[in-house]
Amino acid sequence: MAGSLAGEEAAVVSGRRGGPLIVTEDVELLDDLLRLCAAAGAEPEVHHGPPGRRGSWERAPMVLVGDDAAARCRGAGRRKGVMLVGRDQDDPDVWRRAVEIGAEYVLRLPDSEGWLVDQIANAAEGVGRPALTVGVMGGRGGSGASTLACALAVSAARSGRRTMLIDADPLGGGIDVLLGGERAEGLRWPDFAQSKGRLGGGALEDSLPALHGLRVLSWGRDDEVVIPPQAMRAVLAAARRLGGVVVVDLPRRVDEGVAEALAQLDLGLLVVPGELRAVAAAKRVASTAGMVLDDLRVVSRGPYASGLDGSWVARAIGLPLVGELPWESGLLDSQDDGTPPGGDARSSLARFCAAFWDQVAAAGDTSPVTGPRGGGAA
Repeated sequence: MAGSLAGEEAAVVSGRRGGPLIVTEDVELLDDLLRLCAAAGAEPEVHHGPPGRRGSWERAPMVLVGDDAAARCRGAGRRKGVMLVGRDQDDPDVWRRAVEIGAEYVLRLPDSEGWLVDQIANAAEGVGRPALTVGVMGGRGGSGASTLACALAVSAARSGRRTMLIDADPLGGGIDVLLGGERAEGLRWPDFAQSKGRLGGGALEDSLPALHGLRVLSWGRDDEVVIPPQAMRAVLAAARRLGGVVVVDLPRRVDEGVAEALAQLDLGLLVVPGELRAVAAAKRVASTAGMVLDDLRVVSRGPYASGLDGSWVARAIGLPLVGELPWESGLLDSQDDGTPPGGDARSSLARFCAAFWDQVAAAGDTSPVTGPRGGGAA
């Protein structure tokens, strides 16, 4: 066969690249490769023999060539991402065939299955810059951490960022309630509690409720579920691979699952009311979270006790001050009207969040941020 292997153009669904091109007539090998593609959340294009139209060989994010099909692929154009796949561990001619088709890797199943699943998922989703992942936790109960997490996510989505909000606090009542989406269709944490290994980022995104321009992973209404560390790791890793922004609403108590979430954050925000007891409680939270998270910063919140301000609160805890969270007296009334925290772009909370994202972007996403104070910048 001369020229390029070809076929229909690889599909792009929901902003993701198409799955791999598989070329084989070996039924058992094909079954294995289809299984691995399903595990990676990818939909492959399959050709049992030479494809009849031009394009697939060049456009597919990767090409998996079975041992049986190597001879038929000798005339294909050279490209990156070609892998020769088979089962015979002792085949003396496998390297010669790999050179003939320009394969970058020679894979033997089942030994290479785990590695191949990761490569298929990377190729199907595209490997770009991981999402900026921000965690929000309260210095004490009722500090407003969930409200800030919601507002940050809504603000990020409004600015055009690809955004996912993850509720990692099983006792918080469900962050989807703050967004008015407790009845929205989609999966919740109980559906992911047994997850381990690798989740497809696109499959995760598509399965979650879409609210106010972002995707939300919250808790079920009736199920009390403990999220094992491996499930938290799988979900957050999948979310981060999508790029954009991930906001995580965290509890104050750090268990194994929360420690896994903290380990995947780029930065954490500790919301601290301006009162002495809240500062004392926040110091204990910061000490525990700081054992896992390197970059933890304070967001102070008024009203302040006499003699206190945001700078004093941050100094007392020993962390950098991001800014002072504005107070909005009509926040509950807005939620009753269907407007989520930060949903009104003119509100002081929304302006605070927009200024935060602007400053994080200007600082290169991870360097220290100072301000905004009060209502933030417009």
